[in-house]
Amino acid sequence: MTATTDALAAAIDAENAAIFTYGVATAYVSAARRVTVAEYIAAHRVRRDSLVAALTAAGGTVPQQAAGYTLPVTVDDSVSAVRALLAAEVDCTVAYRALLEKGSDTAARRQGLDGLTESTVRAANWRVALRDSPVTVAFPGTPA
Repeated sequence: MTATTDALAAAIDAENAAIFTYGVATAYVSAARRVTVAEYIAAHRVRRDSLVAALTAAGGTVPQQAAGYTLPVTVDDSVSAVRALLAAEVDCTVAYRALLEKGSDTAARRQGLDGLTESTVRAANWRVALRDSPVTVAFPGTPA
């Protein structure tokens, strides 16, 4: 494996975890937020499939999706569901920033930039929903 294929695999793992988190959150978010959740989970699936194609083309091994993932918070109401979604987006920004930094070619770096941008916007939207401040962070994807 190379730095690029490792970063692609890590981004796929982050996307799979996000998709799982969105699936759990769907049961708890308000009816008004379900359209947004459906839109965001679809975007994560498209992004994951694109990463899988890139990793396969690079000769890497695609990581298997886990049967389940440990959520960063206990989800038992709409607020905790949105907090979990925010955490999933932040995890995706970390993975995409790493792909942007470690990508050895323009296509991998473009996937990193696009994924970082999309996850950063979704994270900001969840911060707005939670009334968190600040809504954006200076350097998205910087590991905590």
